[in-house]
Amino acid sequence: MKIHEAPHGINLVVETDGSVLYIGRFDETNGFTVLMHDVDVHRLGQGEDAEQYIRNTATYGVAVNEKDVTFDAARITRVRLLGDIPKG
Repeated sequence: MKIHEAPHGINLVVETDGSVLYIGRFDETNGFTVLMHDVDVHRLGQGEDAEQYIRNTATYGVAVNEKDVTFDAARITRVRLLGDIPKG
């Protein structure tokens, strides 16, 4: 899925080229930046498995550490609906 195709208000998993995950509620994009709310901004540690972290979030819920986040849309490498992620 492309970020501009994401439904407003849905929880997304956004992976970036800089090993940062944004997991939270999508608001909008203007093509250059993305605005999300109630977000877990997670910087992956060296050797940390992104997919396992994402599955744990799908299972246990979003560990919100930022109320509102804006980031560069050009850095996005992958976008998925959190509800589509297998739990566990």
